[in-house]
Amino acid sequence: MTETQKSSKEIAYIEGYASIFNEPDLNGDVIIRGAFGKKFIPAAQSRAKMLYQHKAEEPIGVWTDIYEDQKGLFVRGYLILDNDLARNVWHLLRSGALDGLSIGFKTLKSSRLRKGRKLSEIDLWEISIVTFPMAPEARITAVGEREPSPGSGQRTITSDQPLASLLRSAKNTFQPNNIISV
Repeated sequence: MTETQKSSKEIAYIEGYASIFNEPDLNGDVIIRGAFGKKFIPAAQSRAKMLYQHKAEEPIGVWTDIYEDQKGLFVRGYLILDNDLARNVWHLLRSGALDGLSIGFKTLKSSRLRKGRKLSEIDLWEISIVTFPMAPEARITAVGEREPSPGSGQRTITSDQPLASLLRSAKNTFQPNNIISV
């Protein structure tokens, strides 16, 4: 990230998984590890844009890290809060009203499955913050006012936690200047 990008006080950091490997989406499509290739390191070399609800006319931020790990396509970036839409999205993310991620891409190589396709090579165009992701587990896992760092105390809430634990964690998370995980 350049100094100009870092100097703005009107940014909010987010991270999560834009795609989960080997899990069928709602169309039955399955993305396999390696489908995205290695062109996202560093993310600045990628042309993948951060959009809201897949609307090309509504960019809301910048992806700073995009890479494959064992689970899926991990992404980290920041919302540009000088943009009114990005500021609204940030408030929705912080409240938990919005947490989905979805990818826009062109299929380069695939094979048919009983239901859907096995996607082995795709050209990623954009990653959107959405209300309803096509891949149900593609979610934002952390939202914060500053860049997350290892050992920052950032908490991630997972759907495996009991409701009471989720509520206790949420209550403790909503403190000024904390990184808020959803």
